[in-house]
Formats: sequence, C-alpha cells, structure tokens
Amino acid sequence: MTTGSQAYGEAWYWDNRYSNEPSPFDWYQKYLTLAPIIQLYVPSNHPILVVGSGNSAFSENMVDDGGYTDVLNIDISSVVIEAMKRKYRDKPQLKYMEMDVRDMSGFQSESFGAVIDKGTLDSILCGNNSRQNATKMLGEIWRVLKDKGVYVLVTYGAPVHRLRLLRDSCSWTIKLHVIEKLASEENSDNPVWELTRPVPLNDDGSSVEEALGPNPDVHYIYICTKEISANSNINA
Repeated sequence: MTTGSQAYGEAWYWDNRYSNEPSPFDWYQKYLTLAPIIQLYVPSNHPILVVGSGNSAFSENMVDDGGYTDVLNIDISSVVIEAMKRKYRDKPQLKYMEMDVRDMSGFQSESFGAVIDKGTLDSILCGNNSRQNATKMLGEIWRVLKDKGVYVLVTYGAPVHRLRLLRDSCSWTIKLHVIEKLASEENSDNPVWELTRPVPLNDDGSSVEEALGPNPDVHYIYICTKEISANSNINA
C-alpha cells in the first residue's frame, strides 16, 4: 500500500485523515490573510471553484466576509464532502461535490470565473506519477475556466519549481505575489513584500530571488489568467 506523502493523491488517505481529524483546518493561509489578493483578482459575482477544499473554513469566510455568492467546493474524499454538505446545508452560496481534480468531466468547459487552490497541486506533486497527474489537473482547471478566468495557486513552490510546469501545461498569463507563511493580522504591518504588489517575474524566476533574497519564508501566490486565444500548449 502506498504510504506517507505518496498517498496524497489517493481518496483512501484523505477519507482516513478526515475521519480521524474532523476539526476545520486551513492549509497554508486563512481567508483573512489572503482576502486582499482574492478580492483583487476574483470578482464576487462570478462562479468560483475551490479545489481540494477539505474541511477548511476558507470558502465559508469568502461568503460571510467577502460577499461571494457562488462557491463550489470539490474534494476527492467522500468523507469530508458529506461532512461539509451537512455543515453548510443551510448556506446556499456554498456547494460541495466529491470529485477528483484530475478528472472534472462533470463540469462543462468554461464554467467558472476563478479556481482557487491552496495546497492541492502541492499534494499531487508529492504523490506517485506526480508530473503526469499535475499536468492532468492543470489541464482540467484550464478547461473549466472561462476565457480570462483566473487560477489562484497558493503553494510553497518557488518559481524555479513551478513556472515550467505551469507554462508547459497550458497557456497562462502569470503574475506572482507572496505572503509570509505565518501571516496574520498581528504581524502584517511589516511584510517582506506588499501582498497586492506583484513580484517581478522573468522567464526563469531568478528575478524573485533578486527582489526577496534567497530562500524567503513565504507562500507563493501565482495568478494564472487563462488565455483562450493562445495555443493550448506553449512554452512562454
């Protein structure tokens, strides 16, 4: 049996985890710390897809604090989806579906104005057949996005590890933002880099180290805008 990080792409791993750890948990960042960047790029009246939603309160906070009206959440774990359906049965702005992000054939193409991913791509990249599965995931995200829709990827992966994957998979226009890993209301007065200000991003990502220094303790936020008019497989 697959164990450890290699199981991150397997439903049984997450079913077991959510059965044993039912308390809400937000990977990487909470909505409060990311709200300025979400509100900058994701219009509140667009249909939003949150992938690998787990039992995070992020989508609830998008609705309650951000005014978002149509947030659909998917996860590979039937255990967590059933739990979240029960929890939010009286909140029509939130919907939950069991679905594998690598195969979202249940959705028509160009269904969503934005896709939000906090840690799901990272999880897939920790598993077996990581490159193949990540490419499937990104292709499906690109497909279900509307033209000019945005894929908001929150990841620990620096540009040297993520840019080629993103650019090889689909035709995106990419902006990069960063946020401290331990960002909160209390320590947001002196950030390493202003959250809503894009970090200079050249072809190989070396400009990021020039701007932030080596090995900054940040999460990277890639704002990937779908360019439907471009070829679907390019090296930007």
